[in-house]
Amino acid sequence: MHSLGRIMGIGLVAAAAIATAACGSETESSTTTTTTSAAAGTPTASKGRECTAEDVRVDGGFGDVPQITIPDSCDPPTTLIVKDLVPGTGPGAEAGQPLTMNYALVTWSDKQTLDSSFKRGTPFQLTLGAGQVIEGWDQGLLGVQQGARRLLIVPPDLGYGAGGNGVAPNETLVFVTDAVQVGS
Repeated sequence: MHSLGRIMGIGLVAAAAIATAACGSETESSTTTTTTSAAAGTPTASKGRECTAEDVRVDGGFGDVPQITIPDSCDPPTTLIVKDLVPGTGPGAEAGQPLTMNYALVTWSDKQTLDSSFKRGTPFQLTLGAGQVIEGWDQGLLGVQQGARRLLIVPPDLGYGAGGNGVAPNETLVFVTDAVQVGS
């Protein structure tokens, strides 16, 4: 199975297991909050605030391989972040519709590209809301319009939770997606 399927194509059993996986742990002391680093499993000091979509820099337009820069100045978000970077046209995607998407995936903890359909030159096809992908995609791509470039910042509980498919446990995922085709 090529890496596209390895990263995005999960079965319903895996989706159910991921949906019930716990988020990263946090402990508080009297002076600072610490989180567990997904890559090393070691405590790291909190930056004091969660990042927003505006904190993540994305260079490149629709169809271009995106350059994604994750900041060091804030903590990964704990909720799904969705932001259209380039507007699309036409009706927004609904559950049950086929989508053809290009995407790049960068892992928050090490700021490295884990997978990219842009670099392979082959878009990814899925049926939205059918459990074929992580929950962060099924939720985050609702309403996407053809021709849109969308940023998705996916917390662990909507991604791979305890880890799997090459993703470390409790990893936050940053996707830049291009909606090549919405509907059939």
